Amino acid sequence: MNSTDELTHFDRAGNAVMVDVSAKEPSARRAVATGRILMERSTAEMIERGTAAKGDVLGVARLAGIMAAKQTAQLIPLCHPLIFERCTLDFELGEEAVGAACTVGLHGKTGAEMEALTGVSVALLTIYDMCKAVDRAMVISDIRLAEKSGGKSGLWKRPDAERAGR
Repeated sequence: MNSTDELTHFDRAGNAVMVDVSAKEPSARRAVATGRILMERSTAEMIERGTAAKGDVLGVARLAGIMAAKQTAQLIPLCHPLIFERCTLDFELGEEAVGAACTVGLHGKTGAEMEALTGVSVALLTIYDMCKAVDRAMVISDIRLAEKSGGKSGLWKRPDAERAGR
């Protein structure tokens, strides 16, 4: 943050406030967040084979992430409730990790960065939950905004962005 940036969730007296977006015009907005979960090779193989005791790990994680993204305003106090037009979770299975990417799209007055970050976080937590009986040492890492578009600031892409958090 440089000296010209302002924290928009505080008023002049320093009180926490929800940002007033009433004067903004709706625009197409999109956000992508990525992350990954590191695990034993045998855990990744179990996920790939679909033999986890709790069922389809990636299918359940996809649903959990989408459901969580839709609940972001209930979890993060100053987030505006948003109506999505699109929310997807994609996974990339590696030898010792699962990469995840959550994409949220909408037309609205505010962006969907927090929703994408929430979606990817909960998807990875769900993978942990479903596999912890065989691998408690899993590590969730690298959760970050990969790109966003729309609104006054337009397109932004993380210079080192990797599509599915690999």
